[in-house]
Amino acid sequence: MVEVGSVRVDAWLWAVRVFKSRSMATTACRAGHVQVDGVRAKPATSVRPGQRVVVTGGPVTRTVVVVQLLTKRVSAPVAATAMIDETPPPPPRAERPAAVGMRERGAGRPTKRERRQLDHLRGR
Repeated sequence: MVEVGSVRVDAWLWAVRVFKSRSMATTACRAGHVQVDGVRAKPATSVRPGQRVVVTGGPVTRTVVVVQLLTKRVSAPVAATAMIDETPPPPPRAERPAAVGMRERGAGRPTKRERRQLDHLRGR
């Protein structure tokens, strides 16, 4: 039974736009990708203000703290006020050296399209 002042974790994650659909949030909970205060959460797990929810399974592990309980999906600005996002910023992208326009030996004469691509890579 749900206590007064609490919401299902799958409904809350959908309402604050962590997941695109409630079924995606439910599937993530069943797969073990959602933790509430360090404990694996089932879809019906209740969340209350002040609890920390960790969502893994994607390219980024998101950590959010519940500030406001929501049961219906809201706009992005309202959703931003309903949680505190403690997700660390992504690391800076490593500078990759520019690709050099080189062809393999014996590949023959480049086509017009390949010449344009080589010129583009060389900055001409």
